Amino acid sequence: MKRIKFILLFTLFLSGVMFTSAQTPNPNYDAALAATLNADDSGMKMYVLVILKTGSNHVVDKAKRDSLFAGHFANINRLVGLKKLVVAGPLKKNEQTYRGIFILDVSTFEEAKACLDADPTIKEKVFDVELFQWYGSAALPEYLPAADKIWKTKP
Repeated sequence: MKRIKFILLFTLFLSGVMFTSAQTPNPNYDAALAATLNADDSGMKMYVLVILKTGSNHVVDKAKRDSLFAGHFANINRLVGLKKLVVAGPLKKNEQTYRGIFILDVSTFEEAKACLDADPTIKEKVFDVELFQWYGSAALPEYLPAADKIWKTKP
């Protein structure tokens, strides 16, 4: 019985220590920036992670394929301009046939699907998509202005 009491008291003590240390205020906290970025108290927020996978339409015609991918990149640029897309990029070849990812600055799958509706590679089933709720740093969109200054050529 003493052992159980000790374990319970020790567990409560550890919980108190962890709770206290988890509540340490950030001396660099910028309330205005946090509000602009819709950050929660942990500096995080929900996004939608999109995984692009190889779809069922294997377009052989080069001109058609080039046209579809031109539309794909145009949609990426459109979403960046609308501040809806904060991360995009291809994945190396893998067994799951995952081709790339998007992180969309939207909170629902419906909003994400609306963003993806204009992508011809998705409409034409060159890519299939999987959507996931993703909890990440609310500051993620802040890298975009720097990213726009470091590319020499765009596809």
